[in-house]
Amino acid sequence: MVGLETTPVGTPAGMRKINQRAVLDLLRRSGPATRPQIAKDTGLSKPTVSQALLALEGVGLARATGHTSTGTGRSAVLYEADPTAGYVLGVDIGREHLRTSIADLGGTIVAHRDERNTSRSGVALVAAIGALATETVRAAGLKQNDILVRVVGSPGVADPSRRCFRHAPNLPGWGKAGLLDELEAAIGPDVVVENDANLTAVGEWERGAARGVDVFACITIGTGVGMGLMLNGEVFRGATGAAGEIGYLPYGQLRAADRAGLEPPARGHLEEATAAQSVVRGARELGLGTARSARQVFRLARDGDELAQRAVDAEADRLAYTVASVAAVVDPELIVLGGGMGANADLLREPMERALHAFTPLVPKIVQGELGEDAVLAGAITVGLRTAEGLVFERRVGA
Repeated sequence: MVGLETTPVGTPAGMRKINQRAVLDLLRRSGPATRPQIAKDTGLSKPTVSQALLALEGVGLARATGHTSTGTGRSAVLYEADPTAGYVLGVDIGREHLRTSIADLGGTIVAHRDERNTSRSGVALVAAIGALATETVRAAGLKQNDILVRVVGSPGVADPSRRCFRHAPNLPGWGKAGLLDELEAAIGPDVVVENDANLTAVGEWERGAARGVDVFACITIGTGVGMGLMLNGEVFRGATGAAGEIGYLPYGQLRAADRAGLEPPARGHLEEATAAQSVVRGARELGLGTARSARQVFRLARDGDELAQRAVDAEADRLAYTVASVAAVVDPELIVLGGGMGANADLLREPMERALHAFTPLVPKIVQGELGEDAVLAGAITVGLRTAEGLVFERRVGA
């Protein structure tokens, strides 16, 4: 972090700090271990390990967690990284819902909240997020300074110069200059902001359908359309952070307003063609006048309604166009379908693959996300833990 004082590596204090970090990282990575196990796995001497554990216990980063029996029958103390040394807050901002979770440094969720997003302005939404975050901290029995990192997942792309979000048309007022500062004032310091589709991809890579996959894309379909792209365990953001804004892919014919070229469209053609309302619109055009939501259309299709099934097939064709475009540029091993409509991948997959085979030889494997509505928060907690582990060490061990 900017301004952080560090101990010179070549000094005895610097070496002690390196040894302590090595021991702590091993405990985080491998779980509880004895002194001899730690010495063996780190290559440090047993006296050095003992000194490191004593120091880590003293600042609340490690703790004894029980005993184990060695082969000779002697009892040995087990040590673990203390998960209560700090906490991370994840925030999922959607057009329909606001969700929050708090996890300790072991990744255990200690509080969760979920409520409808009824805000219709940026000011109201920031206030609602602040209130929900405060309530979640209170529900966990924590104080604000117990939270090391706050990770916010939102549609759009964070603009560091104007301190707002670009390309988030479904959240009114989200492009207001200075909004990120207002958000930080509402939920607390040490805020990391990230695109929600990127966090969904991180969550599915860490704990879901994309575990162990080197190159994959996570396409989220709900109120809007987005994509998170991961290459070798890292999110690919592009030059300005807009990689994955596939809602702006061209689709269909140019409209008169587009030809005028007066200003860029708030919503992209592909998003208008594939997001939830397009499913409802398509169902009504087919004669399904009772269609009120994409969820209802999929439910009717699952129950065998012919018109609803035709609407779902039409949506699958449009999504196949999306997948083909991504496959031709990225060549992913896997496509994960997430978001509200991604939960219906079992209905979409077969017609999507049929359409793909009809117009491209590049057909990646398509699967449903495993994390459902928790995917963004799972990614947020993962990102938060990566940041918090280094942060809590520096704060407690110091120079």
